[in-house]
Order: sequence, then C-alpha cells, then structure tokens
Amino acid sequence: MFDQAFDSLKKATETSIAMQTEMFNKWVSMWPGTVPTATASWGDQVQKFQKRWAETVNELVRRQRELMETQFKAGMQNIEKAFQLGEVHTVEELRARTVLLWQKCFESMKEAFEAQTREFQTAMEKWVEMTSRFPT
Repeated sequence: MFDQAFDSLKKATETSIAMQTEMFNKWVSMWPGTVPTATASWGDQVQKFQKRWAETVNELVRRQRELMETQFKAGMQNIEKAFQLGEVHTVEELRARTVLLWQKCFESMKEAFEAQTREFQTAMEKWVEMTSRFPT
C-alpha cells in the first residue's frame, strides 16, 4: 500500500518537473534573440574571476591592516608627546609644543585620510578592471 503511494508521488513529481521544464523552455524560446547556454568554460571563467577577486580582497585587507598599524603607531606617539607636555617649565614652551603636537595630529589624520582614499580608488579600479574583462 505504501509502495503504491510512493510510486504515485514519484510519478507526480517527475511529471511536474517535466512540465515545468517544458514550460520554461517555451518561455525562453519566446524571448527575442538567443539565450547563451552555460558551458564548462564559462564556469572556469567564473572560478578564475572569484579566485582573482579573493586575491585582490586579500591584498586590500593586508594593506588596510598596514595602514591601521601605521595610524595606531602615530597615535601612540602623539599620546606620548601629549603626556610630555606636563614636563614643560614655561608657558611659551607649552604653547610651542602644543602647536607642534596639534600640527602633527592633523598631519597624521590627513595622511590617513589620503591613504584610505587611495586604497578605495585602487579597489574600485581593480573591480572595474576585473568586471570589464569578465565575459558577459
């Protein structure tokens, strides 16, 4: 009894899949032009693209880490210099060191922003280059 039910379910499922496949093929044939078929070479190209993009992202993340380390070191140096401000003896020396520290802080912020902008540009250039070479 269960065997008959499973056989009937199997036949109904197969018929449903065959009908859906036929309907899909009919709809595709109504579209103007031809629909490119997926080939093994297309799959290889996708895999190559994914591998290149993974390598690119890995490189970008590595460079981003290096930039962050550089920013962190500059920040630590500026903090150490800020603590050294308490060692000054004159108001004029305090003013001079404070101005110098302020300039260095803003210079390191400017350099960090410029480096991040360059990295973003590089990432976008690589993305455009890789996607323009990818066959459509």
